[in-house]
Amino acid sequence: MGSATSRTFGRLAVAARVFVLLALVGPAVWARDTASFPFLVALAVALGLGAIAAQRRWRLAASSDLLEATAVGVIVALPAETSPGLLAALALPPFLSGLRHGNRGVAEALTAQLIGVVATASLLGGGIDSGLGVAIFTWSVCGLGMGLVAGFLHTFIRREPDSVAGYREARQLLRELLDLSGDLSSGLDPVSQADGLLAAVRDELPTSALAVHVPQHDGLTPLTRSVALADEPAEAAAEPDHRDRLAERVLATGRPMTRGQDFAFPLTAGGSIVAVVTGTLSAGLSPDQAGLDKKLATLSRGFGPDAVRLEASLLFGQLRDLATSEERRRLAREMHDGMAQEIASLGYFVDGLLAAADSPEQKAQLQLLRDSITSVVAEVRRSVLTLRSAVDGSDSLGAAIGGVARHLSALSGVAISVTIDEGTVRLRPEVEAELMRITQEALNNAVRHAEASRIDVVCEVNPPDVAISVRDNGRGLQEKRVDSHGLEIMQERARLVGATLDIGNHPDGGALVAVRISGDAARGATVSDPERESVLS
Repeated sequence: MGSATSRTFGRLAVAARVFVLLALVGPAVWARDTASFPFLVALAVALGLGAIAAQRRWRLAASSDLLEATAVGVIVALPAETSPGLLAALALPPFLSGLRHGNRGVAEALTAQLIGVVATASLLGGGIDSGLGVAIFTWSVCGLGMGLVAGFLHTFIRREPDSVAGYREARQLLRELLDLSGDLSSGLDPVSQADGLLAAVRDELPTSALAVHVPQHDGLTPLTRSVALADEPAEAAAEPDHRDRLAERVLATGRPMTRGQDFAFPLTAGGSIVAVVTGTLSAGLSPDQAGLDKKLATLSRGFGPDAVRLEASLLFGQLRDLATSEERRRLAREMHDGMAQEIASLGYFVDGLLAAADSPEQKAQLQLLRDSITSVVAEVRRSVLTLRSAVDGSDSLGAAIGGVARHLSALSGVAISVTIDEGTVRLRPEVEAELMRITQEALNNAVRHAEASRIDVVCEVNPPDVAISVRDNGRGLQEKRVDSHGLEIMQERARLVGATLDIGNHPDGGALVAVRISGDAARGATVSDPERESVLS
């Protein structure tokens, strides 16, 4: 039992002693029962000694509790004929012993005090008549009940935490997930789930714009959008902020809402909001003509199963991200503490050989070896940085890319310019993570292989639309090495989040890697807005 718990139980035991004494002294003083005063004093001394012993050494032997319980039984039995009210003290020892030793202590204390009270009343008193027997039984049962409560507290607080309980529960849940995975007819892709929701809404309501927003951090982030550009004015399609604000109000109230042609309604599962669907009615159709309020209430109730499927997909994505994040951190630790240190040690050994070289030829060969080791160490450090880097809850995607660029620039000496254009709305964590890793791989390739003196990164984020480009001024794309799989990995990451990845040579020289998640092909990878942030590392 921890020291804090011991102190808490100790104070509780002292308070119980004080209240019992007050409960006994008050009636005796009120009734002027002077004959009971010496016994009350003796009882106070016995309980006081027990409290002092408990404060000085919490883990007392059972004999100390037995002595206190026996003393209480003897003291209250002596005046039992004239002051039967003192028998109420029999409820205290089982409670005190239960706090310290659990149910075993309750039984021992109850037995000890019964022996004391029965033996004293029989030998030194006038015996035990029916009235006295009923009083002893009543207060002993009361003590037993209080003792069992104290024993429960003792057992509950004293129970040692199970260090693997979480793993046992996770094992069971993961097994159930594997068993159920074959029954998931629509899979666990949240974007596909959301697209199906939008298609169902479009079947019920003629709309020019639709979107599904999911809670993230303290707000909402768009999961997917569908805009009919032929039906909606271009400026309205490109400015969904008014619908985003309406979605936030629905998230706060939990009720469908409309504002002009715009509408929003919640998707709930298990009493909580899983997502918010927003949209705009087609031009020329008024809310009254469409029966919008009634349709929204019907849709909000009817999409319950879809909300459950979407929530399961979102939770699975969070689990996958957590698992991969832990594995990446573990690999980074092993590489940094193992491989990097061992290679660095080889470099120090070569430095010693280099200092003692016998000929210029030997010195040149050792210097070549030393340069190779330095290059390998730098490569390992870049790999560790890539594994450790992630977009957490406090950084935006642009800020995380800027941090990686600064580290790589410091390691390689290559100037990296990062231009960021993003708002306050965040992408989903799994999307940000994959885009971050694609950008890292592009930066690493440019630093390692392009022989560039400058790299320009442009990051435009307007969820769910994203455009990121990495361009260098190096020698451009070269013939692919047999042992290189970086481009395939980047393509695979892009497919995971529904992105388009273009890799090629820029017309002005160097290589260009551009990744986009957008339905608007007009969104390019160049930046001309003077209000955008530009950072040169």
